Amino acid sequence: MKMERRMKALSLASMLGMFLILVMGALVTKTESGRGCGDDWPLCNGKFVPAYTIESFIEYSHRFVVGVVGIILLATTILVFLYSKRKDAKWYVGGAMFFTLLQAVLGALAVLWPQSSAVLALHFGFSLMSFAFTLLLYLVFTKYGEAMHRGDGTRLSRGVRMSVWFVLIYSYVVVYLGAFVRHTESVGGCIGWPLCNGQVIPEFTGSTGIVFAHRVAAAVLGLVILALFLFVRSQAQPDSSVYQAAKLSLIFVTLQIASGAFVTLSIGYEIYLLASLLHAVLISCLFGILCYFGITSLHTEEHNVQAYAAPRLP
Repeated sequence: MKMERRMKALSLASMLGMFLILVMGALVTKTESGRGCGDDWPLCNGKFVPAYTIESFIEYSHRFVVGVVGIILLATTILVFLYSKRKDAKWYVGGAMFFTLLQAVLGALAVLWPQSSAVLALHFGFSLMSFAFTLLLYLVFTKYGEAMHRGDGTRLSRGVRMSVWFVLIYSYVVVYLGAFVRHTESVGGCIGWPLCNGQVIPEFTGSTGIVFAHRVAAAVLGLVILALFLFVRSQAQPDSSVYQAAKLSLIFVTLQIASGAFVTLSIGYEIYLLASLLHAVLISCLFGILCYFGITSLHTEEHNVQAYAAPRLP
């Protein structure tokens, strides 16, 4: 019991640390501090303690936090593999360690050698995967862990269960497009919201095409999550894990779309940086919830639904 409390505490620290890394990574990109330490890694401009500039402070702080969280995650990994009887916990901590190392290596390569925007956009995606795995690991040691292991008796049709995983995978595509917008510095490609440069369908060229593609993808994500929620609502009880996950997914995708509008409307104002960080925080929460949604859906029982059955409306 004592060891389980330690694993829970370390998994919580790992999850919070990964969340902080996501936010700090977004801050590095938005403040253009990625070159704050020059071409040196792991040193910063050839020094262990670099000269104080805003860019070097932001970049080096990000590196420091990654290192500390990596040590915490390593300790968590050792304890989980030695003392946990849950196979899924070992998968989660293993996945977290793999993507943490991957994003650290990609970050180092981005410093040492110039990388394309398409490659740099993967960095946020890998960090997001690390956070998702640490979130699932922490939930194993909470009251939600049982639903992730054996389910709670909820019955979902095969189509709904497959749809959950489609939405999860598609959400990652939307995340990548958002990261690509940031790394190509295309955020100003669409001025105004919901119209893009005063047009319903703008020209698909340059930064305008990149931003508009992300907007359309985000809108589709919102619609499919709404549809998924309605189908889950027609088959699951309100107190079930999958219903709660579907409801939270709908809430957070709505907030995410609203924060995207906030980012666009704040361009040119001092609040723009805050709006951008809020956008990164909300997509992290949404993706984490969708991952939990996907795992719990795997442990639901088969529910046969007539082809003509429609979800009941709110």
